[in-house]
Amino acid sequence: MFHAYSLTLELLTMLRPVIAEVRRQDRSLADQLQRAATSVLLNLAEGTGYRDRSRRRSYAIALGSAREVSAALDAAVALGVVEQLPDAVADRLDHVQAVLVRLTR
Repeated sequence: MFHAYSLTLELLTMLRPVIAEVRRQDRSLADQLQRAATSVLLNLAEGTGYRDRSRRRSYAIALGSAREVSAALDAAVALGVVEQLPDAVADRLDHVQAVLVRLTR
């Protein structure tokens, strides 16, 4: 398992209680958040089976999904659905995005 995949898997685990909290107040936002987070992991896995441009394309889609996760979390905080995002989750999400940026170059 490569580094970006294991980081993303850890992020998904960290997001479980956040998604549950969001789901209590906004089921639609929670579903979107969960789909986007899952998409990061799935596109990373898909990209490992390709070479060159196809690999980069899968990683770029993963990066877009990671940015969608970030936006969904921002929306949850802005709408008062959650009080504050745990620092550890924010840090891990930033780390995943940084790794994905490097993979898409």
